[in-house]
Amino acid sequence: MPETSPTLQRKLGLSEAVSLNMIDMVGIGPFVTLPLIMQSMPGKNALLAWLLGALLAILDSLVWSELGAAYPEAGGSYQFLKIIFGKKFGRLFSFLYTWQTAIQAPLVVASGAIGFSQYFQYLVPMPFWWQQKLVCVLLIAALYFLLNRNIVSTGKLSKALWLGVLAILFIIIGMGIFHFDKNIFHQQPKITFDFLSFGAWMVLGQATVKSIYCYLGYYNVCHLGAEIKNPKRNIPMSMLLSVLGIALLYLLLQTVVLGNLSNDVAANSPFVFSTLMQKWLGENVAKWFTLLILWVALSSLFAVMLGYSRVLYAASADGNFIKLFSEIDAKKKIPKMALLWLAIAGAGFSLLFKLTDVLSAIVVVRILTQFLSQSVGLIWLNKNGTRKLFPFKMPLFPLPVLLSMLIWLFVFCTSDVKYIAGAAAMILIGVVIFYWKETLTKHF
Repeated sequence: MPETSPTLQRKLGLSEAVSLNMIDMVGIGPFVTLPLIMQSMPGKNALLAWLLGALLAILDSLVWSELGAAYPEAGGSYQFLKIIFGKKFGRLFSFLYTWQTAIQAPLVVASGAIGFSQYFQYLVPMPFWWQQKLVCVLLIAALYFLLNRNIVSTGKLSKALWLGVLAILFIIIGMGIFHFDKNIFHQQPKITFDFLSFGAWMVLGQATVKSIYCYLGYYNVCHLGAEIKNPKRNIPMSMLLSVLGIALLYLLLQTVVLGNLSNDVAANSPFVFSTLMQKWLGENVAKWFTLLILWVALSSLFAVMLGYSRVLYAASADGNFIKLFSEIDAKKKIPKMALLWLAIAGAGFSLLFKLTDVLSAIVVVRILTQFLSQSVGLIWLNKNGTRKLFPFKMPLFPLPVLLSMLIWLFVFCTSDVKYIAGAAAMILIGVVIFYWKETLTKHF
């Protein structure tokens, strides 16, 4: 009998899907962005950024839920965009998404590694830049080793990492509530938002970019669509549980900080949660706790690299991206070259960029090629009658879609000009590469 090509296998259930979403969402994000948000939106004002980010994640997850349940295949957005925009523009839109993913996904890996290195300095001071960068590279290498195994083993490992993440968050929140100081909380700057001020909206938009970064990952299950059991139920359910759970935890984390540290201390601390633990239980305990925060960062990058490797694989297997990424390890049934690219490029980016630049660039570059494109596409599928056949439909359609699009546009338009220009340049370069590729394909 002829040998069959190795394929991805449906081995991940609801618990694995939720765990992969949640560890992707949490990561090092809230631990490094919370002080950054408080710098621009002091005190209780910071809650506005977290609430707006949560609202956007909930609304956008409904779009992903409809598309993910209808088209449960490897690659998530790659498949959605290809199907939505048809033969004429489908390959272009899906290529542009994959093109930005090939650059943006390693940036996500780099951001997590840089944040990991930042918190690692609480344990081991690293005065020289190369020491911090070495930690980033070693972390990414370790993650590649952990992910270079079959999906069943990966699913089990994801649940272990997820339980660790939840335990750490519950420890912080529990300790924070126990030590909550009403005097400190009431002394924090109150929420004062001038709805008629252009500057106030700009500040809120730029702070929300950072909170959204912390919510990204609720759709990780869609990237793994071909490996999810009972996807019509498990994909929407896993996203709903993930977004609601993480939104509650983030709001509690911010409230705990407001009730334990002054705004000046919290906003200027590079490792604010280690500072909290030191205040509560002393330096020795804080150092042990910092190791747990590093566990969270490692867990998130584990889920990120797993999910994005499937996006590159899907486009490559479809003949719409670099062929090398379609290679599946015959024994482990994983896209080995796509995973290797994320590790190599992520390590390279971690050597080149700063954390604040990476965080904003990650969100802005994806708004046009992914989030807005999918929302517009879902409305189009409803208009042409395709959506009637979907197994999952959001309530109050199209209101959630239109509201999410409005917020995405708000975040994009209030971002720094250099990030907007970078996103536009990446799209333009992608269009040129796509048509150059298509022309070569026709001639050869």
